[in-house]
Amino acid sequence: MFCNDHSCPCDTTPYTVKAGDTFFRIAMSHNVSLEALLAANPGVDPDRLCIGQVICIPASTAPPPPPTSPLCPLLRFGSLGPSVRRLQGLLSDRGYYPVFSVDTLTALMAFQRDAGLHVDGIADIESWTALGVDCTPRPVVCPKGTMPHAIQAGDTFFNLATKFCTTVTAIAEANPDVDPNFLQIGQIICIPI
Repeated sequence: MFCNDHSCPCDTTPYTVKAGDTFFRIAMSHNVSLEALLAANPGVDPDRLCIGQVICIPASTAPPPPPTSPLCPLLRFGSLGPSVRRLQGLLSDRGYYPVFSVDTLTALMAFQRDAGLHVDGIADIESWTALGVDCTPRPVVCPKGTMPHAIQAGDTFFNLATKFCTTVTAIAEANPDVDPNFLQIGQIICIPI
């Protein structure tokens, strides 16, 4: 049974292909697995998408993203920063050799498949743990003369230094293991008082 003008089954939604779209990007942006998107479009060659072509997007098949921790951030295609380099190193240590972002995705998916994990190309806590990372959050104990602060959207060491009448250097010294260029919402750091 079809429920729309574009001959998509009732449990799917029509989508018009735009410039730059790939099946992978469409699947990621609609929170569906690549396999489900391919299954919903059996007559479509994913290597020959055309701008204006209408495909069917199945209802979301991916579970909501699992919780993350500052030790094991949720990474996906297009993520940048030191955590990506860390992931690349862990994959490389296990024989999956990523070089560029697409290769990192391919290496991660190969690792997930070989490790018996859900293959979605997203580095979640399950993937980090399989790579040998302890994702258990540790309580932050701030040294004397500092107070804990949970990072909020827009926080930087500079903004926090201004807000709490201290210096960027003092915050950095109180948090030697924290990368100021990769703060995560909810992460606890110590602010000098």
